[in-house]
Amino acid sequence: MSNPVRTRVRTAALALSAAAALALGTTTTTGATAAPAPGPAPASAAAKQGPTSVAYIEVNNHSMLNAGKYTLADGGGNAFDVAVIFAANINYDTGAKKAYLHFNENVQRVLDNAATEIRPLQQKGIKVVLSVLGNHQGAGFANFTSQQTASAFAKEMSEAVAKYGLDGIDFDDEYAEYGQNGTAQPNDSSFVHLVTALRANMPNKIISLYNIGPAASRLSYGGVDVSSKFDYAWNPYYGTWQVPGIGLPKSRLSPAAVEIGRTSPSTVASFARRTVDEGYGVYLTYNLDGSDRTAEVSAFTRELYGSDAVYTP
Repeated sequence: MSNPVRTRVRTAALALSAAAALALGTTTTTGATAAPAPGPAPASAAAKQGPTSVAYIEVNNHSMLNAGKYTLADGGGNAFDVAVIFAANINYDTGAKKAYLHFNENVQRVLDNAATEIRPLQQKGIKVVLSVLGNHQGAGFANFTSQQTASAFAKEMSEAVAKYGLDGIDFDDEYAEYGQNGTAQPNDSSFVHLVTALRANMPNKIISLYNIGPAASRLSYGGVDVSSKFDYAWNPYYGTWQVPGIGLPKSRLSPAAVEIGRTSPSTVASFARRTVDEGYGVYLTYNLDGSDRTAEVSAFTRELYGSDAVYTP
């Protein structure tokens, strides 16, 4: 089952330095957030001081290349540092009784055409991360019943990152519908085993957390806390400000969450100003489409980087 077009518009009520291996935060060069992009070395990116900016892109409807169409008028740096492919799925094989990684036709198209849809972003210095989302089948990150099954799914994800030359994985624990197809309910060990295995498989890649769902509240088990294994965590409620409840430094958190084209430019700007004023190191945006969104993008780049954005079709 393909993931449906996403409308993640919610209200509040619905609720770096490379010295350390993964101490990520303020960007000093565009996209300087984790391991080097795979394939040919990226072109030198224009220097940029300020928080890491993230763009989720609904590939059922829009091109990943949109993330590379915005640069800063002052200095030419990329407006976006991380582009997230939204979204692959965690599906459930009822015959084998196991979770597996699934790509709908649009995600598969992006991955199969990495040379034209992913590499151009990486060559600009933009990291490309694959989001993985529940798919109404009972399989989720929080209900693996053994370390072995969690590790097997982690292997599928890390192999996809390696195969398609991606920069990491984003966890989004929504729409799993735990219990469907006779699947288990969430438990305390599952996500800890999964994240531990994935980080072991991908020591120098990005692992991010869309801070929602049963998995997000189960980060510790058996004396192991996986919070520090994440590079980033962000607020999942667009149009709101909410600090993710995870033990990461401010440099890796985005309390701001905005939807391009739906969150007002004044709110976009206000959240960006607050991000800087309060010392947070990440700024999250969702649903970057193919329209000229210079006004919305400039609303946050002025506050984060001191420059308007320029759109190049």
